[in-house]
Amino acid sequence: VHRLLTHIFVYEDLASLACGAVIIWYFAGSFERNVGTVKHCFLTAAFAILSALLYLLLGRVVLRVLEVADAKGFMPVAFAMLGVSTTRSRMKKALVFGVRAPVVLVPWFMLCIAWFIPHSSLLCNLCGLLLGEAYGLGYCSPLDFPESVGSKLDQVFPFSLLKRIPGLRYIPGSLAERRAFASS
Repeated sequence: VHRLLTHIFVYEDLASLACGAVIIWYFAGSFERNVGTVKHCFLTAAFAILSALLYLLLGRVVLRVLEVADAKGFMPVAFAMLGVSTTRSRMKKALVFGVRAPVVLVPWFMLCIAWFIPHSSLLCNLCGLLLGEAYGLGYCSPLDFPESVGSKLDQVFPFSLLKRIPGLRYIPGSLAERRAFASS
């Protein structure tokens, strides 16, 4: 049961760890700026657990046809965050490697690229992407909590401690506080 959450911390080698670090820095950082640190922490855990459960469910079906790699690394959670970001984006087109493409196709293009990253599970990344798109479209509403709850959680441990650590950038839970934080 503990592997439902801890699979995001498992890496096979230095190359997959480096890819994971880049993905965390790029996708998770921008997602945190949009939702706040409290919601980001909650959704990271929720996306990790739910993508692992979906992977286990779909793995039974796919295993009969193909060999399936184990769920490892942060990529499924990053794909979930990318799925949320693209489904909720107001932009119609995005620039991907110098080519203008519809925003809704960006995560699928990235999924094709991730297929070549060493020790990454295509099925688990697909599960993360499907979960993120479902959340972005509003099908996972029990995972949402109001900004007032996020603001209250900002004041309790461990988040109150995170605010005090020098050099660590903490993003507030409410939209008004995030806007004030971004403008300062």
